[in-house]
Amino acid sequence: MTKGYWIARVDVRDAEAYKDYVAANGAAFAKHGGRFLVRGGAHEAVMGPARSRNVVIEFPSYADALACWNSDLYQAAKAKQRGGVEAEILVIEGYDGPQPSASEPAPEAGPASE
Repeated sequence: MTKGYWIARVDVRDAEAYKDYVAANGAAFAKHGGRFLVRGGAHEAVMGPARSRNVVIEFPSYADALACWNSDLYQAAKAKQRGGVEAEILVIEGYDGPQPSASEPAPEAGPASE
C-alpha cells in the first residue's frame, strides 16, 4: 500500500491564531498516523513563488491522509487558525513504483519537462 501525504505551503498572517492551531492539530495527526517529514526549515524557491512555511506530513496511506483532513479533530484544529493563514494544501497519494536508474537515458526536453 502506498503512503499518503499532505503537502502544505503556508504564509502565516496571524501568529497567535497559528500557534493555537499548531497546539491543537497534533491529536488529529497522531490518530491517523501522521508524521512530519518537513516542518518549516530552510528552503529556496528554485522555480515559481514561495510561501514562508512548507510542511510535508506522511501518513500510512492515502485513505489515512484524507481521513485526517476530514476528521472532526482536524477541522476543529483548523478552525483555530481563524483565517490567520494563506495556504495551498494537497492531500496526495505516494508513489511506490520503479525508480530511474543511472543506466537509463535522460528524457528528451519538451514542454512537459519544464
